Amino acid sequence: MIPGGPRNPREMAQMMRRLGMSTEPISEVEEVVVRTRTQEHVFQKPEVTVLTIQGVRSYQIVGTPVVRPRGAAATSGPALAAAPPAAPSGPPEEDVRLVMEQANVSREEALEALLQAKGEPAEAIMKILTRDR
Repeated sequence: MIPGGPRNPREMAQMMRRLGMSTEPISEVEEVVVRTRTQEHVFQKPEVTVLTIQGVRSYQIVGTPVVRPRGAAATSGPALAAAPPAAPSGPPEEDVRLVMEQANVSREEALEALLQAKGEPAEAIMKILTRDR
């Protein structure tokens, strides 16, 4: 609780309304996936609450995620079994195009350089441009 603030849930709700705050649970959530460039954080059956403060909505996810490499195949769960097939693994298409354009190389050379550079386009471009020297 807030020190010196409301001591019971009713007072807390009144204070939140005065501040323009509201919360709303989302029921029956099956899965939440947070994707980064290299990983997926998958929450199975999480508790999700929408917090609205002066018109700005924030989502709170409570649960324990399974962290896996991005694009890794799902291993269990009925919702995951029905999911569409994963996209082909490898560097994103925009990274391949960027390396091809900046280093003036073929698609195959760009892919190889990106794989050697662990998916980092700038590093792949530098490797291609400095290898001929």
